[in-house]
Amino acid sequence: MDERLPDRTAAACVRAALTAPSAHNTQPWLFRLGTDRIDVLTDPRRALAVIDPDGRAMHLSVGAAVCNLRLALAAAGWTSRLAGPGRVVLGPRREPGAGVLVLASAIGHRRTNRGPYSAAPVGADALTALRLAAQAPDIRLTVLDPVRRSAVLALTQAADERQRADPAYRCELARWTDADGTRRDGVPARTFGPRATTAPLPLRDFGLTLPAVERTAARFERHPLLVVLHSRRDTPGGWVAAGRALQRVLLTATVHGLATQPMTQALEVPEFRRYLIDPDVRWCPQMILRVGHAQPAPAGPRRDLRTVVLREPGDRPLPRTTAFPRGALVGAGRRSGR
Repeated sequence: MDERLPDRTAAACVRAALTAPSAHNTQPWLFRLGTDRIDVLTDPRRALAVIDPDGRAMHLSVGAAVCNLRLALAAAGWTSRLAGPGRVVLGPRREPGAGVLVLASAIGHRRTNRGPYSAAPVGADALTALRLAAQAPDIRLTVLDPVRRSAVLALTQAADERQRADPAYRCELARWTDADGTRRDGVPARTFGPRATTAPLPLRDFGLTLPAVERTAARFERHPLLVVLHSRRDTPGGWVAAGRALQRVLLTATVHGLATQPMTQALEVPEFRRYLIDPDVRWCPQMILRVGHAQPAPAGPRRDLRTVVLREPGDRPLPRTTAFPRGALVGAGRRSGR
């Protein structure tokens, strides 16, 4: 590649990558900038030893960040290719296509929505778009029918009850929740979502260790739409690939005006996750998502760019601005929550 990526564009693209989702909003990544590449690395200091001891969720988050990074680069007119799970190698300039611009424009608007979803059904066209967004070698997205939904909800409920009774889980949760909303990571109280007024869905209660935090009450849907992202490769490389597919699904949902929320407790307890693995073809579940229509959710915090970028000695610091030269990425400078 003859032309160097301008610092302002690099900063804007990494900022877009930072808006990717992560378990407990740990933001477990670092970005190493070279002359012709950007590496997205795991940050083991932000590992979740209790719910993610093998780093599966961490690698999913890296994959989601890689997806955002490549979309942002493409929207700014730069091609790229993958030279490894987290290595993005820059290519020649190219005018972005309409599909790229649509997805890139959704990056700053994606949210994790922990509120109640309405009874309005998700349209068939939107479900087809989600399935297509997930398509990649050895990856698929399945919309659960009522029977499988009931089974997954039962497993999720059992896993949630086990976690809530585990002091180590409660300690880890407390470390990554924030009552006053002053941190740049973790889950702030404003994004906890309301308390359920009826028998609740088995949604993770981020207010479990902060009972003094005031929250509104709301009635949640009894029969949520659930989708499951599977991959054949249950390895770090396979997890990163699944994370890229997951982010495409989340951005596509955002484009279609849909709310999403992970429901991953059953994937965090090994004996329950085994029940969700197809023994014949070895499709391994990587994410369970609740999908539907909801009121807008507040954004979560994001870390400062300077704390996540690794540069070579002597390199100039990246500028603080995140604006794209051509304005291609709508909302890139806004906070986008997990």
